[in-house]
Amino acid sequence: MCAPAPATRHIMASLPLIRFAAWATLTLVPLGAAAQTLEPPAPPAKETFWQLMHDPNDHAIDMSRWLLQHKGALIVPIIITEPAVGNGGGAAAVFFKPAKQSQASKDRGERIPPNIYGFGAAKTQNGTYGGAIAGEFHFRDDQWRYKGAIGKASVNLDFYTQGVVLAPRKIGYNLDGIFSFQQVQRRLGDTPLYAGIRWLYIDLDSSLNIESNRQFFKPRDFASRASGLGAVFEYDTRDNTLTPSRGVLSMVETTFYAPGIGSDNTFQSYRAHTLGYIPLGQRFVLGLRADYRTAPGDTPFYQLPSVDLRGVSYGRYQDRSVGMVEAELRWNATRRWAALVFGGAGRAWGKKVSFGDASTETSKGVGFRYLIASALGLYAGVDWAWSQDDHAWYIQIGSAWR
Repeated sequence: MCAPAPATRHIMASLPLIRFAAWATLTLVPLGAAAQTLEPPAPPAKETFWQLMHDPNDHAIDMSRWLLQHKGALIVPIIITEPAVGNGGGAAAVFFKPAKQSQASKDRGERIPPNIYGFGAAKTQNGTYGGAIAGEFHFRDDQWRYKGAIGKASVNLDFYTQGVVLAPRKIGYNLDGIFSFQQVQRRLGDTPLYAGIRWLYIDLDSSLNIESNRQFFKPRDFASRASGLGAVFEYDTRDNTLTPSRGVLSMVETTFYAPGIGSDNTFQSYRAHTLGYIPLGQRFVLGLRADYRTAPGDTPFYQLPSVDLRGVSYGRYQDRSVGMVEAELRWNATRRWAALVFGGAGRAWGKKVSFGDASTETSKGVGFRYLIASALGLYAGVDWAWSQDDHAWYIQIGSAWR
């Protein structure tokens, strides 16, 4: 509840004097004059949208009150420059709601992340389009966590053969269908360790741009339905889930796909990754990332893991297994503005090429951030990254690492 305005507090404190003045006025002056004297004070003016978009302390643009107090949406422009799908754009509406926090968690120094939910849609110049509804929620003092998304997409991508015997080929294909991701986690005691279950379901129609390229695939590579159940383990000591400045996030994810749970093929998917954030003095934050993904079994070609680095076209380096490392240094130049530099390297191997024979792909980039919602610790900005073959711009809301 908001505190009374200064004028209102003054009136409440002077209530006995007002009562005496009212009695004297009604006794000594005409009724009409008394009515004019006793008119109630005007209510405080409602804040405008422009006022809500500014921090009353430093008067800088800040969306904290708009997002949290007035439950407004953060309208995120989606500007796509991903080389894999071409240029494009769209928009997303994201809502934030503070999670309830007990005194015990406050005493432990914990900060319960806000609940986040929203929807968005985008389209690119190569005909790719899609839309989704997604959310992440925290319940019972962050004892339970839920994350989920459902959507529809039609994606035009390229698959690159490895070219061990024949020359490498770029094969265009389309995926058109629906997807759903659901995950529930439970905190283990009072530790920062969470265990949970996850379910991923996709139903896609896959087609090649040139049908004769089907000779480079096995029939089971074109499975349309993939339904997988698995376990997830998470260790999270980050000070902020949106734009961390200290702490660690380590996760192990397993997903098992089988006909018994609605999948056309039998295969598995595993991922282990760690994100670390180390403050260096008062103004610098060093971020470190290590990420490993593998998918053994009859995995459809479009579900094979890909080297995932800013500046590298998605799907360009794709195989049974991939591994990436990345570092990012953020300089908080002022309370609001920050600049960063980053670089990473990755390899893809497994089917035809061993880890030792796989080439190392590198990328690098620069970016800037602005503290758009100080109450949430949320930064937003732009990154520009490049690699040997590609370059791209990225609009970032929060951390670039997922």
